Amino acid sequence: MTLEFRSVTKQFATPTGTLTAIRDLNFRVEEGEFVSVVGPSGCGKSTLLSMTAGLYQPTSGEVLVSNRPVTGPNAEVGFMLQKDLLLPWRTILSNIEFGLEARGVARAARRERALQELKHCQLEGFGEQYPYQLSGGMRQRAALARTLAIDPEIILLDEPFSALDAQTKLIIQDNFAATIKETAKTTLLITHDLAEAVLMSDRILVLSERPGTIVAELKVDLPHRESPLKRRVLPEVADYAAQIFKHLKLENQAA
Repeated sequence: MTLEFRSVTKQFATPTGTLTAIRDLNFRVEEGEFVSVVGPSGCGKSTLLSMTAGLYQPTSGEVLVSNRPVTGPNAEVGFMLQKDLLLPWRTILSNIEFGLEARGVARAARRERALQELKHCQLEGFGEQYPYQLSGGMRQRAALARTLAIDPEIILLDEPFSALDAQTKLIIQDNFAATIKETAKTTLLITHDLAEAVLMSDRILVLSERPGTIVAELKVDLPHRESPLKRRVLPEVADYAAQIFKHLKLENQAA
């Protein structure tokens, strides 16, 4: 599935007036493409994801999934956040089943699907454990399994790896990238980590200070999108990160 923003502006009412979070945003993510969005804090990156998920409606413009306007939460879109948000009273397997259960999928079918994703995310043997019994990295894998279990066509990622330690982050990024590439999911990642954007993406969008609008677009012409660990040794990675930093620095100076 494709994702498209057409002249999207989003404003919020505040006690002191109107706040414009993003303004005149135009971009398209092709089917199976992995696009990262970077920009200063407060520039509307999370608002962008929330509109894609149907949690907010644009003040003007349109958000489209496969050329259909997004008018509310969409079963074809999966949303993974920085916090795993696993339910502490449910086992890992039961957590993975949660989205399927909410959609009324029969118990046997959702259990089979959850077991598949448990294996896919390298959590075999931990299905009957509870979230508190797992490490942070394993919990994030469980959150990924829960997201993939509903089989969304589009995956939205709001800094899902930022709370992990450096070693765990590398492992989870690699596992995740391989899964996304294998399943050909259309993916939109919000991140403050410039290297992460380069390591995982086909393309990177740089947003301005609020109100956020696109000030630069970089195509990442590097091999190994399925493995950030393989891509990170390429000398060009630092060049791409430097280009992104340059655009962000210019924006700060202009502001």
